[in-house]
Amino acid sequence: MDEPLRALLDVEMRRAVPPAVTALAGRLAARAGPCAAAVLFYGSALRDEALDGVLDFYVLVDRASDWPGSWLAAGANRVLPPNVGYLQDAVDGHQLRVKYAVMTVAQFDRAMCVDHVDTTLWARFSQPCVCIHARSDDDRARVLDAVLDAVVAAASWAAALGPLRADALAFWRALYARTYAAELRVERKTRGADILAHDAPRFARLLPLAWTAAGLTFTESGGRYEPALTPGERATAERRWRRRERLGRPLNLLRLLKAALTFDNATDYVAWKVERHSGYLIEPTAFQRRHPLLAAPGLYRRLRKQGVLR
Repeated sequence: MDEPLRALLDVEMRRAVPPAVTALAGRLAARAGPCAAAVLFYGSALRDEALDGVLDFYVLVDRASDWPGSWLAAGANRVLPPNVGYLQDAVDGHQLRVKYAVMTVAQFDRAMCVDHVDTTLWARFSQPCVCIHARSDDDRARVLDAVLDAVVAAASWAAALGPLRADALAFWRALYARTYAAELRVERKTRGADILAHDAPRFARLLPLAWTAAGLTFTESGGRYEPALTPGERATAERRWRRRERLGRPLNLLRLLKAALTFDNATDYVAWKVERHSGYLIEPTAFQRRHPLLAAPGLYRRLRKQGVLR
């Protein structure tokens, strides 16, 4: 039932990327050596085919301790993945900015499940990504399975939380509005709609394939879809989603606090991220750079007061 969806995602995850992106993925994989199972490229740089801004990568390893770093960082990654880092690296004479996240393949698999309480990862990987580095064909297939699960999870929640009957993009808009609202975000409220507008045909094609893969019955007429869900099933889904809403922002805040201990150049990255997505300029002080954890609560209150964080 999922073969058409799998074939579409396999092609998508093998698309060509600029040589500089491939080079950076190789450098990240080299840090973990033979324990690097895969490196995924995703985010705005992939969508816009641009090398300015920050390039986003996920590095999947066998064990949390396989990534170079302290025992504290490895332990934190076992409890609340992923760990994140920020670096600048030169490729062909150009300075490129990179944000990378590290987690184990097993953690990645679990995070893509429709029943996972944390919506962050499956929502992110229901959007386009490319598997630039794979240690083996088996590793590539496992990552493809996980991304397929993410798409199915997102589409299933879109059916349960979205309109009764509408075009495909309306279901995705409803889904991303709910996932973004459940997270601690600095992006504009229209971020989900912006993502859809960039690649509307992809998302329109994806929805019925994902519903079929999920075993969800639906009808289609004139480009409008109607999932066969009862009022009781929708009410149950709303109750389950409210739990995710209650936990979403605390989980994001815990990750931010954890990053203060494990994220190199955290303060500079946060300042860049806030300015890029909200236009609000932060000029980190020397204290904030030296003691990001101590400075985090004050910075959080400041951003809330200015309306940058919702």
